[in-house]
Amino acid sequence: MKTMNTRAGLLVAAVLASAAQPAGAQDSYPSKTITMIVPFAAGGSSDVIARLVGDEMGRVLGQRIVMENMGGAGGATALSRAAKAEPDGYTIVIGNSGTNAASYTIYPDLKYTNADFAPVGLVAKTSPMIALKLDFPAKTLMDFVAYAKANPGKVSLGHAGVGSSNYLICRTFIKAAGVDVALVSYRGAGPALNDLMGGQIDGVCDAATSLSGAVMGEKVRALVVATPTRLASLPDVPTSAEAGLPGFQAQGWNAIFVPKKTPEAVVAKLNAALRTALASPKLQGRFTELSSVVPAADEMTPAFVAALVPGEIEKYRVLLQDK
Repeated sequence: MKTMNTRAGLLVAAVLASAAQPAGAQDSYPSKTITMIVPFAAGGSSDVIARLVGDEMGRVLGQRIVMENMGGAGGATALSRAAKAEPDGYTIVIGNSGTNAASYTIYPDLKYTNADFAPVGLVAKTSPMIALKLDFPAKTLMDFVAYAKANPGKVSLGHAGVGSSNYLICRTFIKAAGVDVALVSYRGAGPALNDLMGGQIDGVCDAATSLSGAVMGEKVRALVVATPTRLASLPDVPTSAEAGLPGFQAQGWNAIFVPKKTPEAVVAKLNAALRTALASPKLQGRFTELSSVVPAADEMTPAFVAALVPGEIEKYRVLLQDK
């Protein structure tokens, strides 16, 4: 009887220890390197922002956050991998209005939905731009629109893949300007910018975050920024309203997501690390240089992003179905 009681006691102790393990694991999170999936090739806005924020978050969490660039299908390839990842906080993904909103209209056969992700918080707000190769004949936005209308289908604009936020910039511009241009798809904004600098395409739709360096270095020419006010880092670039096309307005954003069923305690730790990272003077200084905006405190919450995404999905459903 004593032996049976001992065995029973050991069994109960084992069960209790097993039940307590997840909570203990959450308490010790993170205990190893975290992977942040970037849905595009290196060099674009999402990649630049992910590396800056990931580095600061890693310092806060006491663990490295390594980048995994995964281009393809406007970010759908990467989001598919993220949706299937273990929901333990060791695989996170940076998304945007393309990957986490427009893609559901563009790719109706996706194997995941918005419900397969839990938001951590908004990371950055970005400023959409159109930039041209230096020797393009049009020098102003309205000259460019007139040139495109006079040469339908002949002007080429590169973007980071169908479904990317850069693709949405192109589509928003086309609708506002009423032009017919050729859209050229790349695996990321970096390769598109390289081809622009090499003269293989006429222009790109991108965010100032990844274009600023090339514009300041006079390797490409910024034509317009689709924001209400000029950027402090690029004060010579006119707004769309100033340039004569007020309907060309857009607001880019990046947010961090994790697979659904990731424990709330883990999401809370990641959110706290994100907030601390975005409060870093060093990071804020780099954001300013790159014409990116640090979100307001209430925009950094999971609840804000959870409310933002459905509205973005509907907005781009209307844009993309309106030919």
